[in-house]
Amino acid sequence: MRMLIGAVSVALLAGCVSPAMNDARNQAPTRALSSDKETPKVAECIKFTWQDEGVFGVDASGYIKNDKSGRTTVYTRDAESFVDLVPQGTGTALSYYAKQPDDSAAMRRLAMVATCL
Repeated sequence: MRMLIGAVSVALLAGCVSPAMNDARNQAPTRALSSDKETPKVAECIKFTWQDEGVFGVDASGYIKNDKSGRTTVYTRDAESFVDLVPQGTGTALSYYAKQPDDSAAMRRLAMVATCL
């Protein structure tokens, strides 16, 4: 039963943040990066680092969403920060977005992304 409630909650959360993400994607990303690593490995690393309560406290959250176009998105609660990952050759192209790019949490999240490259 807990698994069902968790799955429904994540699905509802994903539906609520998509419009905010689409609006952000109409602008230039806060930072564009690339990695030589495979997309799934980079996505899992980012999700794991963003869930570190020692770094982000109660704001520690990280979710992964894959879409039909092949893009993988790792995002936080309310899509305060998110990163789009797209396979590029044998590596990955990343676009990092933050609602408040100068915010300390957004800067820490960007630094955590950089550790996963």
